[in-house]
Amino acid sequence: MTPLDGVNIWAYLLDRYADRITVKRRKPALENLEKIFNATFKLANEVGFRAMNLRDLCGETGLSMGGLYGYIASKDQLAEMIEDVVRHATLEVPKMFAELREPLDKLEALIRASIYVSEILQPWFYFVFMDTRVLQAAQRSTAKEAELHVQSLFAAIIEQVPERPAGGAELVAAHIVATFQDWYVKRWKYRAADISPDRFADSAVRMMRGYLTAPVIAA
Repeated sequence: MTPLDGVNIWAYLLDRYADRITVKRRKPALENLEKIFNATFKLANEVGFRAMNLRDLCGETGLSMGGLYGYIASKDQLAEMIEDVVRHATLEVPKMFAELREPLDKLEALIRASIYVSEILQPWFYFVFMDTRVLQAAQRSTAKEAELHVQSLFAAIIEQVPERPAGGAELVAAHIVATFQDWYVKRWKYRAADISPDRFADSAVRMMRGYLTAPVIAA
């Protein structure tokens, strides 16, 4: 269960930006979108998104400048599409568990899903976290609003936990969000320690349940 994965993500982009993408043959369009975005992440990691240009992208993908313009008109548009994918995945995940009623179970499902989706789409999440500053002002604002929306959803669920420790639910929610951000931003650290997504998710869930179910000690 995932809103986007390494396969359907290209169809999502092609359909969502059909008004911009002038290439109408679906199979080569899907293949070239994959080339373009994989090359973007490679160049962004090697030289930085600010420093790369569309000619670099042409060299990396093997597409001509005219061929590239069939998919994107500018770097700004490229960054916007990446942010859109992350925002879509982030906002769709909570909908997958809307029917769960027990707050702790719902929190666990959301934590695990957030970690797993960010693992599947790690380069996309990493790019948005590290390169949000390259987005246009309106797009930066949209990206921030999406993160705050998800944090607020977590906070609303935390507030439903009976006899939870005193303190602001928003702050606890922020800690939870920061936990799975650390997973996809500092992936190298967990890879070096041979920590799998399941092991990381298990640990994050134990911390959440341990804190929210800890006995309240009277002052």
